[in-house]
Amino acid sequence: MPAAAPTHTEPGSSQAADDVSRGLMLGALGVLIFAATLPMTRLAVGAADAPQLPPAFVTAGRAAVAGLLSLAYLLLLRAPLPARRHWRALAISALGTVVGFPLFLALALRRVDAMHAAVVTGVLPLATAAAAALMLRQRASAGFWVCALLGCALVIAYAAWQGSGALSLADALLLLAVLSAAIGYVGGAQVSASVPAPQVICWVLVLSLPLVLPAAWWLRPQQPATAAAWGGFAYVSLFSMWLGFFAWYRGLVLGGVMRVSQVQLLQPFIALLLAVPILGERLDLATVGFALAVMAVVFIGRRMPSGARR
Repeated sequence: MPAAAPTHTEPGSSQAADDVSRGLMLGALGVLIFAATLPMTRLAVGAADAPQLPPAFVTAGRAAVAGLLSLAYLLLLRAPLPARRHWRALAISALGTVVGFPLFLALALRRVDAMHAAVVTGVLPLATAAAAALMLRQRASAGFWVCALLGCALVIAYAAWQGSGALSLADALLLLAVLSAAIGYVGGAQVSASVPAPQVICWVLVLSLPLVLPAAWWLRPQQPATAAAWGGFAYVSLFSMWLGFFAWYRGLVLGGVMRVSQVQLLQPFIALLLAVPILGERLDLATVGFALAVMAVVFIGRRMPSGARR
């Protein structure tokens, strides 16, 4: 995820300690919100044998709700328009994070459970760093690329094991979701260097409104869905697409980017745990093992020089 700049509080003061504690709490809250995105999306779209809301509607609808809230927020804040040089990066971020990632994720979660998706998407931090190195033409260390390749190998091995030796369409969709989010995050991070990160998220969503508002109306469900499915839709619209970013970025500012961002390493494991009470999925040792292995590779890879700002 794009990172905001930390505050400059004297390191030995009690105020600094309070800021770090609050930053860690807000960062953990942001990670908890984002981790619930997978089971809540699965709840919204339903399984292939019991479909609920159309994945395309969930994609457009969640962005439309968050976009309208963002528009109100920016008007209340009287935020200035981004500079012309930022619009290209904002458009890239919108295509990746507002359209690509939610759509591919929703389509995949029609075919696989949330635990499977949590393991495969666990390589997103490494994918984002790799996308930053390539898109910004920065040199990354050999150790970083080894970790990136190892993370991909673990994900492919897990997907093949789950698919009895073959990758499925859902796995391809999940990898496309990871790629979309990584590229979108880099686009947003470029703008965050000169625009406050919460405003960047809001501008990305507002920029998407002319596309997602009519699409949400056109793709509205024609069949009734359960209250649980609408609850999942409400969650990904309000929390995953909007409020989670406010908690996350505020946590980074208060507690420091390097310290608070490490909490994100727990996100795949939290998603596994949340899938049990929300969806009734069963947690098996093999899935936990693969998730922990991916987390370990991401942990090591994030400490390797990648040429990207952490």
